[in-house]
Amino acid sequence: MVLGSTYQKLSNPNPRTYIGSGKVAEIRSAVQALDIETIIFDDELSAGTQLRNLEKSFGGGVRVCDRTSLILDIFNQRAATHEAALQVTLAQMEYQLPRLTKLWTHLERQSGGQVKGMGEKRIEVDKRILRTQVSTLRKELESVRKHRKLYRNRRRSVPIPVVSLVGYTNARKSTLLNRLTGADLLAEDKLFATLDPTTRRVLMKSGTEFLLTDTVGFIQKLPTMLVAAFRATLEEISESSIIVHLVDISHPLAQQQISAVDKVLKELDIDSVPKLVVWNKIDNADNPLRVKEEAEKQGIICISAMNGDGLEEFCNAIQAKLKDSLVPIEAFVPYDKGDLLNDIHKLGMVEKTEYMENDTLIKAHVPLPLARLLTPLRQHVAAPL
Repeated sequence: MVLGSTYQKLSNPNPRTYIGSGKVAEIRSAVQALDIETIIFDDELSAGTQLRNLEKSFGGGVRVCDRTSLILDIFNQRAATHEAALQVTLAQMEYQLPRLTKLWTHLERQSGGQVKGMGEKRIEVDKRILRTQVSTLRKELESVRKHRKLYRNRRRSVPIPVVSLVGYTNARKSTLLNRLTGADLLAEDKLFATLDPTTRRVLMKSGTEFLLTDTVGFIQKLPTMLVAAFRATLEEISESSIIVHLVDISHPLAQQQISAVDKVLKELDIDSVPKLVVWNKIDNADNPLRVKEEAEKQGIICISAMNGDGLEEFCNAIQAKLKDSLVPIEAFVPYDKGDLLNDIHKLGMVEKTEYMENDTLIKAHVPLPLARLLTPLRQHVAAPL
């Protein structure tokens, strides 16, 4: 239960306590009056001084938690698979390494200058153990990354376009995937409900198919160690044909959330992947009509993943975007290779079909891997259709 909040405007954070001495005294009084157990700072505190000094100031029974620590705690609660648990544990250990010092302040360095005291020896042992565990976890995650790469390579052999959902946490990406695919994924109104990418097949009314991948939600000031730990997961995005940036347009800080997601995508160096911006939760917006008018001016799709509004327009936009990434082909497909013809209809966009004596002449836009499979069949790249 949140008992209260406060803030302070400073030109620069106090190097000793992050906030000023007056604000420290104010919070200490609140701690005593309200029997507060935990104090959370919406920023990262330095391990060596700020965190330790604040806990001393507020009293030994009070836990001081910074933004990174809170996010790691939430991720730890949401980790439902072995991979997610590995990623979160690695991030937590890397966060703890520089913060071990404060655990042993009761064991002072021995006087005399040269001999290390019990506290310092204990810290060095703990750091060595933690570094060994970090090394082991990194090796396990590298194995996960290799497994994912093999999976992606197998997926490329069946050239179905991949569409990745990205967005700020709680933008309802899982709800949209469930709505489009009939999947039964966890889709709760809480932070970081999804930590593992989940991929499902979507079949549109036109008969075109694509794979839709739900990914971990982003957040402002996402801790660097989390971006690093989840890199194996986030690499799924780089393999996409399209990135769908799902925005909770009903949120009062929607623009800041958009900027936060764009920043993470830039850090992942995947700006080259085509992107489609979609405003979700239009039914929760204060003025849905005005929001839709603004979206139309910017070429943005408005939907409600919860009740299904706008999903047909969304699928049409995906199909149009996919067509931009397809290769125009003209090929003669023998009748005994009906599976290839079926793939062209499922994965591409057929412009013309003509049944000949021994084969089928087909003009279409198809994914590049499928175009390569058609090369031996007197296939050539056609002029733009």
